Amino acid sequence: MDKLSPDFMDDLRRLRVLREFRERGTVTATAEALHLTPSAVSQQLSGLSHDLGFPVTRRSGRRIVLTPRGDALLSHADVVFAHLEHARHDLQTWDEALRGTVTIGAFSTALAGLLPTALESLATEAPELVVKLRQSEPPVLFDQLDAGQVDLAIAVSFDGSPTLGDPRYHRVELGPDVLDVAVPASHPHAADRTIDLRDLASDAWITGSPNSCCATITATACAAAGFTPDVRYQVDDWLAVTQLVAHGHGVALLPRLAQRDLPPTLVLRPVARQQPRRHLFAAIPAGAQGSPLLQKILSHLTH
Repeated sequence: MDKLSPDFMDDLRRLRVLREFRERGTVTATAEALHLTPSAVSQQLSGLSHDLGFPVTRRSGRRIVLTPRGDALLSHADVVFAHLEHARHDLQTWDEALRGTVTIGAFSTALAGLLPTALESLATEAPELVVKLRQSEPPVLFDQLDAGQVDLAIAVSFDGSPTLGDPRYHRVELGPDVLDVAVPASHPHAADRTIDLRDLASDAWITGSPNSCCATITATACAAAGFTPDVRYQVDDWLAVTQLVAHGHGVALLPRLAQRDLPPTLVLRPVARQQPRRHLFAAIPAGAQGSPLLQKILSHLTH
């Protein structure tokens, strides 16, 4: 039987660099994601090409792109990394006991609205399982997942999140998070059973920072209702949003995961007709889906 190359671990590192290059598209972006210099990334890619005996990248105009053989190599590398991940989790849970430590990375409203209940039931069923939490959002969240700094990521399907068929991850859909209209109790439409967004066309609006998920959802929903919202406040903290609404400074679309400990002078109403929503999912490294620890956590997140 052939022995593994003494440079096996170096080969894996360089394959990870190549895989990151496939996702990022440029040497500079790859270097930023891996905390390397562009020169170091270029050296890793050229060294891999040299040892393999064929180029894995080529120049196309001013850009560097994958060669067809480089792309084919990565399809095999995805399988290798998935098997390594499976082996790691298999050995960690050799005694079949649900003990160990799992780190979950998630955005703020998932930490507040989704995880407390799941962690409570987990503590009863698997008392020896230690769960750590880290607040993070894409794309940094998936850099942390790739680096092993988190074991499970919870995110919203939006810019910066991996695509549905990304071979690096096993993805589990967690369902929609519906957004309702938040208005001050003194608002003329506060007593309505549902609120037509067209009735809020002249109101001041509170959204997240430009190009954020909820800001984009708000803009899209208002456009479908036939107007552009007058955005006066761009705030990413949901506590601040609810306080601004409660004090009569504007209206907002508020995700149900963020509807906790609301001020008494804030009123929530469903959006008439089509309700805006964002879609949540959990992701773990491909190959890790056989882990009893991760399976247990995912089962509590989906029920």
